[in-house]
Amino acid sequence: MDVLTLILQIALAAISVLLVLLILLHKGRGGGMSDMFGGGVTSSLGASGVAEKNLNRLTVTLGVTWGAIVVALGLIMRFSQDF
Repeated sequence: MDVLTLILQIALAAISVLLVLLILLHKGRGGGMSDMFGGGVTSSLGASGVAEKNLNRLTVTLGVTWGAIVVALGLIMRFSQDF
């Protein structure tokens, strides 16, 4: 059980960093992925909408995974016999 807890903790730390980076890439007020990589070029090709959709899907998937790991770690801590 200790190895599983360690693996989940490492995964949680990695996913947390990735989530922060992905959230910073989202388009907000005057920012986002399309402006960072040359908004005029990507918007003229029409690929910006697809990239934003994929970024949204990836962010949601990682967010759900992050939440599942937090719940799993909480259950492991709750029901472990180490207390």
